[in-house]
Amino acid sequence: MKKDELKIAGRKPGSGRKVGSGTFREETSVIRVPNSQKAVIADFLEAYARKQRLHELKDNLDSVDAFAQPLLAAESISLPLYQSKVPAGLPSAADSDIEEQLDLYQYLISNTDDTFFITIQGESMIEVGLMPGDKAIVQKRKQPALGDIVLAMIDGEFTVKTLAKQANGLPKLLPANSSGKYSPILILSRMEFQIWGVVTGSFRKF
Repeated sequence: MKKDELKIAGRKPGSGRKVGSGTFREETSVIRVPNSQKAVIADFLEAYARKQRLHELKDNLDSVDAFAQPLLAAESISLPLYQSKVPAGLPSAADSDIEEQLDLYQYLISNTDDTFFITIQGESMIEVGLMPGDKAIVQKRKQPALGDIVLAMIDGEFTVKTLAKQANGLPKLLPANSSGKYSPILILSRMEFQIWGVVTGSFRKF
């Protein structure tokens, strides 16, 4: 093979974008399209790429369900909080053991206008106590920090994960399940990514 035959459009062999490094991770071809349709085709390809990414991430997302807000005029309910510690069963009924009256509403919610509830689906966060069917408390305007459990949206799909950071500075979302069934989700620059709030607590009914 002649030296000139190794050159393509004036480029040296091996130069340019590596094969498989594009949006679809495969070889590409050059085609001619009407200028008026370039934006339409680009939008279609981006939508297709987003669908492919969601398909790949589906097993790791653990979607959430049943968004709800606290009642604005909820009646305050205070119940006795006993200072004695017991492994199970009922605490002592002695009045002297009552440490304070605990308002469950105030204990769980610091700002009604800033808070909503979601229902947890899946088992990716069971090791931080978020079980399927639990109601998680989400605070919308709380500034998320690394290590916080957040409600995030990735390409239109909601998920609850622990916020972390990649070496390149972009976010990543970590599961809390050591079974190996769930993998970290690496956020890419082409993804639609948004944090909707920080999970500040949870509750369940037996």
